[in-house]
Amino acid sequence: MSWWQRLRAGLKKTSDRLEQAFRFTKLDAEALEEIEDALIMSDMGVKTAQSLIQELVASKPQSAQDAKIFLKNKVTSLLQPAESVLNVCLAQPFVILMVGVNGAGKTTTIAKMAQKMKAEGLQVGFGAVDTFRMAAIEQLKVWAERTGAHFYAKEMGADPAGSAYDAYQAAIKNKDDVLFLDTAGRLQNKAQLMQEIQKIIRVIRKINPAAPHAVLLTLDATVGQNALSQVSAFKEIAEVTGLLVTKLDGTAKGGILVALTEKFHLPVYYIGVGEHADDLQPFNASDYADSLLGESDEPDTQKC
Repeated sequence: MSWWQRLRAGLKKTSDRLEQAFRFTKLDAEALEEIEDALIMSDMGVKTAQSLIQELVASKPQSAQDAKIFLKNKVTSLLQPAESVLNVCLAQPFVILMVGVNGAGKTTTIAKMAQKMKAEGLQVGFGAVDTFRMAAIEQLKVWAERTGAHFYAKEMGADPAGSAYDAYQAAIKNKDDVLFLDTAGRLQNKAQLMQEIQKIIRVIRKINPAAPHAVLLTLDATVGQNALSQVSAFKEIAEVTGLLVTKLDGTAKGGILVALTEKFHLPVYYIGVGEHADDLQPFNASDYADSLLGESDEPDTQKC
């Protein structure tokens, strides 16, 4: 399947629910309530859903198709600010600090991004900063071997900040274009663990005050509204500069991206719909809104 088809398949439960809501013959209170419920169930959140319904009523649609097109355009405009390209050509190496809770998919997302960067001719390095889980170090090492990335790690149990510092120094020596620092999965309500990320940032800034050049938060889309609290916590602690949203191929409802964009105004660099490298693609607002709202025809021009 094409990228758009995989995204559409991943969001099918949500788009089917919204399609059902748009089968009204008259836009009365009952129809509006059903549409609002469908938007809330998609993980857009109550506030966003109510705002969209108010604007829909004000637009005075003449048919269900008019209403659907209006909402598709509104969702696209809400998502548009999140479209952004991760420019890694500003430093050598460009240091990317990867953060997120356990199971969000940080390490595999690093590998997918690295494969894309390698295809563009960039030399990539992986720094193993999760030093308390041997499995985490080994997993990153395997991905480094598969992608042809340099691998930097210290012994298990080493200080994470010290590991990040040494990886940065090694990446400079090896003239890497990009260095990914893979941190341990953090529960955002564990203050002590979150402070460790702050220490990592302080230490690598001794090498370069501008580092890390990007702090990317990997979010599992299936957690729904809980993603809002994750972004809020990591943004405060780790100065998050952008989002990577994974697992849109499973039970994720998809509307959470609308809520995230409206609340935090952070770029969404990539979204993931599967395990393969080409299942991670740049975020495109129009294609996403089409998939979320059940557009029937594949776009003529693929933008991602």
